[in-house]
This record gives sequence, structure tokens and C-alpha cells, in this order.
Amino acid sequence: MGLELYLDLLSQPCRAVYIFAKKNRIPFELRTVDLRKGGRPAGVCASESVAILLYLARKYKVPDHWYPQDPQACARVDEYLAWQHTALRRNCLRALWHKVMLPVFLGELVSPETLAATLAELDVALQVLEGKFLQDKAFLTGPHVSLADLVAITELMHPVGAGCQVFKGRPKLAAWRQRVEAAVGEALFQEAHEVILKAKDSQPADPTLKQKMLPKVLAMIQ
Repeated sequence: MGLELYLDLLSQPCRAVYIFAKKNRIPFELRTVDLRKGGRPAGVCASESVAILLYLARKYKVPDHWYPQDPQACARVDEYLAWQHTALRRNCLRALWHKVMLPVFLGELVSPETLAATLAELDVALQVLEGKFLQDKAFLTGPHVSLADLVAITELMHPVGAGCQVFKGRPKLAAWRQRVEAAVGEALFQEAHEVILKAKDSQPADPTLKQKMLPKVLAMIQ
């Protein structure tokens, strides 16, 4: 059986896997999952995006810069991947749901105070991303694009899709975004993010689906 990827490009980890596989010409069969309709993968061997990315990098012998064999360079990528899961990823996810998906898709009001707190936490994470990881480098872990950059940029497109100006007033981060887009290919980058950039146009969920999804969503974004 060939490689099958069950993906919804609304999901930031799915976008990272999709871009990585397409960029590196890894043959796969796309199985589209619509999370907004309650869809979920079936028969998937690995459901954590970082695990999938590392598996693909090792199995298909992609260029070394994605996940370097050099221990020190590899450790820098690992450091970012470990940090982002409970920091940038969490805050980008909360920004999307509090600003757009809860009120538009699920019809749940979000208080101004809650939204302001969410965006403040996102701002802190962005400061760490820029000050600790990017600094004055071309990419997050060095002179070449890596899995760290791919995971980070797909996360940041979540609040961008919600209308947040995450790159405004951050020239280093904005220039880094342009370099990452160029490294993966602008056409592929836009293709992968077409869904998230239309998130504000999501149709309201029907009452049955809302009842099913709301508790899971609230638990996910705590």
C-alpha cells in the first residue's frame, strides 16, 4: 500500500505535512477530511504531525537541511519543535477560534476580554519566536530552511486567516516569512493556505454538528 495522507488544510499541522510532501516530491494519495463536518481520519498509522514529518524526512531521504544529521543542527530543530507545541501552536489555534471560528462557525460569542487575553498571549509567543529563535538568522535554526520554519509558518497562517496582523511592525518576521515562502515555492504555499485564508467565510454549523463539536473545541482551546 502506498502512502496515504488524511488531511484537512484548515488544520495547521496538516498544511505542514502537505507542503513538505509536495515540496519533496514524496508520492502520496490525498484523503481529504473535512473537520468542520465532523470528519476524522480512519486507518492512520501516525496522527501527530511532527511524528509524520520526521518519518517522511527519514524514509524518503529528503535534503538534509530539513532535518539535519549534524547533532547540533538537529538539536536546534528539535528545540523549536518541542517549544512550539504548547506555545505558538496553542496561541495561534486559540486566536483563530476565538476571533473567527467560534463566533462565525459555531455561533458562540467570545467576550472582548477573552479575545484580548488570547491576542496578548499570542503577542508574547511571537516575541519569543522572533527574539529567541529567529534573532538575526535567515531561518529559525540557521542559514537554511528546516522543519522548524515550515511548522512555524503554517501555525502563523492561522491568526493571519483570522485577520490578525501578526507580521505588522515585525520587519524581521515579515522578511523571514518571505524567505520561507520562497523556499517552499509561492504557488505551493498559496495552494496549501487557500482554505485557511477563507476561514472567515465559513458557513454556520448545523445545530446537530454544533452540539457534537462544541465541547471538543472548547476542550481543545483551553
